[in-house]
Amino acid sequence: MASGPRLLSNVIRSQDELHAPFGGVVPEIAARAHLQTLVPVIERALETAGTRWEQVDAVAVTRGPGLVGCLLVGVNVAQAIAWARKLPVVGVSHLAAHVFAAQLEEPELRPPLLGLVVSGGHSDLIRWQEDGDITVIGRTLDDAAGEAFDKGARILGLPFPGGPAIDKLATAGDPRAVAFPRPRAPGLDFSFSGVKTALLYEVRKRTSLSEQERADLAASYQEAIVDALLQRVEAAQAQQPAPTVVLGGGVARNRRLREAARQRIGSRAHLVIPAPDLCTDNAAMIGAAALVEWDRRGPDLAPFDADPSLGFT
Repeated sequence: MASGPRLLSNVIRSQDELHAPFGGVVPEIAARAHLQTLVPVIERALETAGTRWEQVDAVAVTRGPGLVGCLLVGVNVAQAIAWARKLPVVGVSHLAAHVFAAQLEEPELRPPLLGLVVSGGHSDLIRWQEDGDITVIGRTLDDAAGEAFDKGARILGLPFPGGPAIDKLATAGDPRAVAFPRPRAPGLDFSFSGVKTALLYEVRKRTSLSEQERADLAASYQEAIVDALLQRVEAAQAQQPAPTVVLGGGVARNRRLREAARQRIGSRAHLVIPAPDLCTDNAAMIGAAALVEWDRRGPDLAPFDADPSLGFT
């Protein structure tokens, strides 16, 4: 990967509309939608890239973590394509891929670096070492940041997905209106259950919410979560400074997090935040991760299964 990855296409098929009526992701619906849309999405990606199957050298796929039904669809389709076309296949962690997505913005990016991966199911602080290993130095002890946004949105009567809804509403609110507690956890770990409970109590204190009060609560709640995330990044940098800091994961789409990170982190280290479409789960980041894994260990030589509890490696 001497020259780094180059993005030719990145086709994304969102399922938000399918899950919105239920207020969250329904695993069976998600797996069925994967099965129905995966092959058409692959065909569209090849067409968008102007690439034929004969020009494809390898297949990359997410092994985990995630919903097992969705992972099984992807892993089996990828290995079937690889077998039929006699291509090597590389299974990767989608958590690590959120870090390597930064190389799609800056192809020459290399370790060492500090990474913050924040999504609906994960809040992880990692170090990508010069030897290629990824070490987790902080993780959530309860709710992940994205989960806290989704649950907070539900408390405020906002639609699913909750993160974008809070992000949008917060622009009309005052982040200083309510002094929500900053989540506390030992070391570099995260905890968001306390601030979620504080929001619930704050809403229950009111007989009704005006639109301005709802916006103020959203802005204040968002500020508490963003502040807690960046406090841990700053603490990790104080312990062992890294020349580069990367933000990734679906929550890295949040406008306040991106703005505050540039203000607080970007002035002290080289900060890389991928474009919003590269922060949510996407095929491009999986391809970038596969290039890193190929250099590190080569392709997978035997058939492999999905691993819903897979970590960064």
